[in-house]
Amino acid sequence: MENLIKSFFEQKTFVIAGSFRDETKYAYKILKILIKKGRQVYPVNPGISEVEGLRCYKNISDIPFEIDGVSLVTPPAISEQLLKQCLEKHVKIVWFQPGAESEAAIKSCRDNSIKAIHGLCLMLESL
Repeated sequence: MENLIKSFFEQKTFVIAGSFRDETKYAYKILKILIKKGRQVYPVNPGISEVEGLRCYKNISDIPFEIDGVSLVTPPAISEQLLKQCLEKHVKIVWFQPGAESEAAIKSCRDNSIKAIHGLCLMLESL
């Protein structure tokens, strides 16, 4: 797992999908961590148009750029929907925040050669 974590943080472009309504939300905190690390970050939430001065996309499919890594901070059913978009965008690695994963989503990653991190908090591993 340590190599997967290292690989995740070596990526250049990221999607963070989750709630950005206030700074106490995990997706918001992860967004700020990756911005601080100098990464290109694209937030995804269908109910918000902007966060931290960045355009917030409704779907991963709407992002017109190549995406290396994705952090999902969403309910499992939403994570499964977003994972289908990750496949379309040829995402290399997905980090499921605790509670965002499902067996179906993890199996889909495995079946489609997407590296998956789950059961670990990105914020704790980024320290």
